[in-house]
Amino acid sequence: MSKSTVHRLLSTMYSRHYVEKNPDNTYTIGHKMIETVSYHINGLELLTESKPFLSNLRLELNLTAHLGILDGAEVIYVEKMDLYPDPRVYTQIGLRSPAYCSSIGKCLLSCLSGNELDEVLYSCTFEKFTMNTITQADEFKKHLAGVRNQGWAMDNEEYKLGHRCVGAPIFDYRGDSIAAIGVSGSVNHLSDAKLVFVIKEVKTAARDISRRMGYLE
Repeated sequence: MSKSTVHRLLSTMYSRHYVEKNPDNTYTIGHKMIETVSYHINGLELLTESKPFLSNLRLELNLTAHLGILDGAEVIYVEKMDLYPDPRVYTQIGLRSPAYCSSIGKCLLSCLSGNELDEVLYSCTFEKFTMNTITQADEFKKHLAGVRNQGWAMDNEEYKLGHRCVGAPIFDYRGDSIAAIGVSGSVNHLSDAKLVFVIKEVKTAARDISRRMGYLE
């Protein structure tokens, strides 16, 4: 690689804070590079730490278990474990779904600051998927306040009739919400009679993963 090419690459990386210049005109790793590497390492660590808990939830509750992250107004499912393949369960790894009618999405939206939440909700279309879908921003904000206080969220047939989800947020060592874990199934498998136990197990799994990610309560 020619010197001019190296110089051009370094100049670009310097302008984007991937490298920093020392007083002796040498370069060192910049804060942006550290942030990027840390993000990917933490992402791998999150998946590694979460998988045993997803597996346990799947087996203990006989429900599909998910791990999801927030991307704007959408949830991306980054891990999924089925006890039995169920064509009625619409989620797949890499699939996106609206955060406002997802238990995982609600958990993560509830952890945003007021300004961050307003920015996200501004881009929401609040499409009505079922009769239970919340379609008004003000009503949804009140709903999120309850989610924040109780530490868990539910999609009660809000995205798909006959289908329920329960989720809880995962926090890292800084206290930031980085993902959420959830379980889903039909209203028969996730019935009112089972709900209290399911919520307890999901919250416990989210708490234990958070601790493994360095979170201190």
